[in-house]
Amino acid sequence: MPMKAAGIRNRPHAIDPYVELDVQYATQRKPVPSPAQLRAWVRAAVASRRDRVSLTIRIVDEEEAFELNRRWRNAEKATNVLAFPCSGLEMIMPAFLGDIVLCAPVVAREAAAQHKAWGAHWAHLVIHSTLHLLGFDHAVPAQATEMEEVELAVLQRLGYSDPYLLCTGQK
Repeated sequence: MPMKAAGIRNRPHAIDPYVELDVQYATQRKPVPSPAQLRAWVRAAVASRRDRVSLTIRIVDEEEAFELNRRWRNAEKATNVLAFPCSGLEMIMPAFLGDIVLCAPVVAREAAAQHKAWGAHWAHLVIHSTLHLLGFDHAVPAQATEMEEVELAVLQRLGYSDPYLLCTGQK
């Protein structure tokens, strides 16, 4: 997926032998998670599944999220998160999982509308999309159940509540 260069503010990341993370901020919206927060959520999602991973997380505004969603999913709206798994490069880049794009304004509106804590909602979306990069899916009920169970286990280990319960008030 080509990344738009305008507005990128790359932040250097700490050396981490397990998670190589390129964080791109293509938004002026605040607050957004720090690279350390993003890394912790990615690391929790991949724990015991992979020895080492590399990925890009790009945080964008609605315009870019709209264009990407239209181009890749034929949807005429900005979405909260898009995951672009990498395939075909396993022999030369075995750790590279792909790209995650998060739309800061949409994530903020959802957290408020669903009465979720800001960090809890960001954590859930980063974990959810990282699991997509690892091959998890929710296209059919059995896959959705498995993915949700993994998400919940990771979120609980991090001290977050069940995001699905918070959305609906019931399970």
